[in-house]
Amino acid sequence: MEKYILKIKCTDEKGLIYRVSDIIFKHRLNIETNNEFVDKDNNRFFMRAELSGDIKEGEFCGILEAVLPKDAQITCRKKAKKDIIVLATKETHCLGDMLIKFDSGELNANILAVIANHEILRSLVERFGLPFHVVSAEGLSREEHEDAVLAVMAQYKFDYAILAKYMRILSPKFVNAYPQKIINIHHSFLPAFIGANPYKQAYERGVKIIGATAHFVNDDLDEGPIIAQDVIRVNHEMSWQDMQRAGRACEKNVLSQALDLALEDRLFINGNKVIVF
Repeated sequence: MEKYILKIKCTDEKGLIYRVSDIIFKHRLNIETNNEFVDKDNNRFFMRAELSGDIKEGEFCGILEAVLPKDAQITCRKKAKKDIIVLATKETHCLGDMLIKFDSGELNANILAVIANHEILRSLVERFGLPFHVVSAEGLSREEHEDAVLAVMAQYKFDYAILAKYMRILSPKFVNAYPQKIINIHHSFLPAFIGANPYKQAYERGVKIIGATAHFVNDDLDEGPIIAQDVIRVNHEMSWQDMQRAGRACEKNVLSQALDLALEDRLFINGNKVIVF
């Protein structure tokens, strides 16, 4: 028996759950899990259900559209691994974690390729038999470099692009090429220390917590809708190198958590927030 994930986002009104459930029942489908949320401030309804049975996806969504508000956004997809590409620079911790999980079958995705602006990670990536593309920024303007990266990305059909410590600021043109498809990991619980060596900056400020934030990328630098966060307590006995090691572990774990949520279709973007089921 096939399994599907149904996602609905629309204006809230009375009877929505009944209407959806009635159609699911009439199509002899089984609801294995179901979650709903109403954003009362904005009158928005969100629903995610895991279904089992036999569904003609396009036809089923069309029937749902007929009984839901006109602004309804509906997807019903068979549960399957998604396709992703990874953008990286020099650091290995996030990328390495993803590659190991991919190789062991723990990652619910197919990594199609890794794109980097330096050669340093080539040997790591090629150990896993994956395509590795280097698009150097040397001698290029930001626009020229981004065009070159976008040309490589266009070779692949993917669900998400994951920035695994890709240390380049993306322009609105780049972000708008793949709206709501780019996920980034940021080295702070909230963007606080920007520029080179954020852990040394945090050390010099005597911070008491460090952390990481995974978010969708939008036009506002490091301020896109947040998917997952975590923090680690630190103290005066730790050097900035100690903080860096702890912070990198946190970054790796938070990105992994966010990626799992995205790959399982558990996310709804709601303005500048993310609804997580």
